Amino acid sequence: MASLQEIASQIRRDIVRMVHGVASGHPGGSLGCTDYLTALYFKVMEHNPSFDMNATNEDVFFLSNGHVSPLFYSTLARSGYFDIKELSTFRKLNSRLQGHPATHEHLPGVRMASGSLGQGMSNAIGAALAKKLNGDTHLVFSLHGDGELDEGQNWEAAMFAAHHKVDNLISTIDWNGQQIDGPTAKVMNLGNLDKKFESFGWEVLILEKGNDVDAVVAMLEKAKTLTGKGKPIVILMKTEMGYGVDFMQGSHEWHGIAPNDEQLARALAQLPETLGDY
Repeated sequence: MASLQEIASQIRRDIVRMVHGVASGHPGGSLGCTDYLTALYFKVMEHNPSFDMNATNEDVFFLSNGHVSPLFYSTLARSGYFDIKELSTFRKLNSRLQGHPATHEHLPGVRMASGSLGQGMSNAIGAALAKKLNGDTHLVFSLHGDGELDEGQNWEAAMFAAHHKVDNLISTIDWNGQQIDGPTAKVMNLGNLDKKFESFGWEVLILEKGNDVDAVVAMLEKAKTLTGKGKPIVILMKTEMGYGVDFMQGSHEWHGIAPNDEQLARALAQLPETLGDY
């Protein structure tokens, strides 16, 4: 069986190939969050690739920063939700794998449309409350961008979750300090995120090594031990945009552009093929 590191390497290969194939997409955040989704889908989360939209008696995941769709699609395909060959249709006409995931495409694993940023936490809270009402003790996970927190709906949702003690929710913020227009500190300074979430009534965990898949697993497992205690949980996960490809790392410039042929070759040379390309 492949290691988590090997799976993450293959997913990163998928990401750069998918974006290159249509000269469109968002490689930066996708590469930065690869270790998180690898840890979640291949180690931590109890989920069923046969896919039931009601998610009864299983954990459930909501992707809020939907522009990292190449990462999400690769993770779903590699964990058995659909054939990996379908990755070759990314962002093409009539494909189920559109630039932002959408439920009307009926793609297994996709539970919400996430073209508009800022809505994922509200959706995740609704699902978490539904599980409580149904007596389902499984958990809800969600992923958000730090730039996405500029949307005020996130903070309304954060207040709601704490007030209603939505303690079966583990939300993770991709804290890479970058968004499409530049560093978050310049576009809209987020201030002290951990103190913000604490003041909103959340249990706050800080993950310094968000690009270390083992560290991500350990933090998610720790977060699970804190559920059921009256507070929603947030993990502030420090990552580097473009992680794994040296010329993409740490720059907002790779938020939403595709590599050319020469850049693709350079990227793939840094990412071992471990599970077989699609």
